[in-house]
Amino acid sequence: DSEAEVLRSTFPSYMAEGERLYLCGEFAKAAQSFSNALHLQSGDKNCLVARSKCYLKMGDLAKSLKDAEASLQSDPTFCKGILQKAETLYTMGDFEFALVFYHRGYKLRPEREFKVGIQKAQEAINNSVGSPSSIKLENTGDLAFLSKQAESMKAQQQPQPVKHLRYQVQRESKRKGSLKSEKTVRQLLGELYVDKEYLERLLLDEDLIRGTIRSGVTVEDLILTGINYLDTRSSFWQQQKPIYARERDRKLMRDRWLRDRGRTPAQTVHFVLKSLEDIDMLLSSGSAESSLQKAEKVLKKVLEWGCDEVPNRDELLGNLHSCIGNAQLELGQTAAALQSHRRDLDIAREHDLPDAKSRALDNIGRVFARIGKFQQAIDTWEEKIPLAKTALEKTWLLHEIGRCYLELDQALQAQYYGERSLQFAEEEGDIEWQLNASVLVAQAQVKLRDFESAVNNFEKALERAKLVHNQEAQQAIISALDDANKGIIEELKKTNYKETVRDEVLAATQEEPGPAKKELRHSQEAPERVMQQWDR
Repeated sequence: DSEAEVLRSTFPSYMAEGERLYLCGEFAKAAQSFSNALHLQSGDKNCLVARSKCYLKMGDLAKSLKDAEASLQSDPTFCKGILQKAETLYTMGDFEFALVFYHRGYKLRPEREFKVGIQKAQEAINNSVGSPSSIKLENTGDLAFLSKQAESMKAQQQPQPVKHLRYQVQRESKRKGSLKSEKTVRQLLGELYVDKEYLERLLLDEDLIRGTIRSGVTVEDLILTGINYLDTRSSFWQQQKPIYARERDRKLMRDRWLRDRGRTPAQTVHFVLKSLEDIDMLLSSGSAESSLQKAEKVLKKVLEWGCDEVPNRDELLGNLHSCIGNAQLELGQTAAALQSHRRDLDIAREHDLPDAKSRALDNIGRVFARIGKFQQAIDTWEEKIPLAKTALEKTWLLHEIGRCYLELDQALQAQYYGERSLQFAEEEGDIEWQLNASVLVAQAQVKLRDFESAVNNFEKALERAKLVHNQEAQQAIISALDDANKGIIEELKKTNYKETVRDEVLAATQEEPGPAKKELRHSQEAPERVMQQWDR
């Protein structure tokens, strides 16, 4: 009996017992067995997922989500944990976030469970279009509501500010790993940057963050989710070109104007804001098809409204055409994407909307560049140059024009635009764009056979790649440096050979008197032909 008791108390025995009880439908007892197992091996990710499944069956969604997230702490790529988190979010009605995790798991391991999850989440999102949703909070995002709620809890709990070291260390390490300046982040986030600062200050209040809100979710988790979301958005907007962040800022300003004027029903404002948020998030999470479907449904609904219902209806229509075009481009539907962005441009020109015009020209240029029509991309982006307002936007725009000239083998123009891009990147203090611009300049100089200048710029680019800890860029630059140095050696060899041949010709001229002029002329022409071949 004692041996049996010892065997029963082992971790594998508790796991086996829990699995058997789960299959029998005894979910509460199964959860207890898994809890006993976790007492023996705390943090076992398979056991956490198993207990999360029990809680999900029991309807305790908060505990189910907590265990699923705990299983991912040691290994964020743990597919069972990702699937369980997605399933729990789906059951909670957070379809967009569930879709994000279904996609994440499918990229790691393309299995049937993730594919089915993607399909059912997409269907749920599509079915929810047109009706008020509680998946996210309205206004300038979750943060306006969160701020008020956190302030109210803070007053009740008599906080004692204590530095939150865990997040502080995480934040500092992240900043060391990427030298994207705070000025850049401020520009990318716009009005949301204030919310980010506010959330970071809330994390310093230890008593506040220990509190819980709906479904047992802690205030700390909610705050960190908000900060991580903003960090993700700033990175996404920088990758997708600064125009996105600027357009986002303009959209928030328009929305605030509408709310202040009271010219639009609150329900309509909520629907528009919520829909644009969902469309943007679906695209950034890799679900371009769902983003496209939702944007098309919202467009159809907005077309049914009159100008009295939505005063800035034309701006909204242009924005939706832009969203549709972006999703179509991600799906490889380049012709359709070009058509959608041209509709956006037509609306902008017809109603004199400079920001919308800038956005449309940006996107049309991207489509042309994607399909290899580099001259059309250049013409489009050059039309946009006067509309670019920030140094960051000019940096990207000039860099992309330079890249197109490089693709067209017009190295002199590529160098010119690369140098202008570098100038704005240095003015902005953005190391990553300084890296991109200096590489472009160096590549153009290689094509111009100005190898010494190219080596100089590649070396500067290498230093910048080290500063932002970009290993892939470092390897590529080192390889390019090697090629440029070889080019210098080849040029030296050619120069030395030419000098040697000229010396020989000069010596032959001095040795040969007048009678052999014909042969001498032939001997002079031969090395010249050789040198011309070398030059070619």
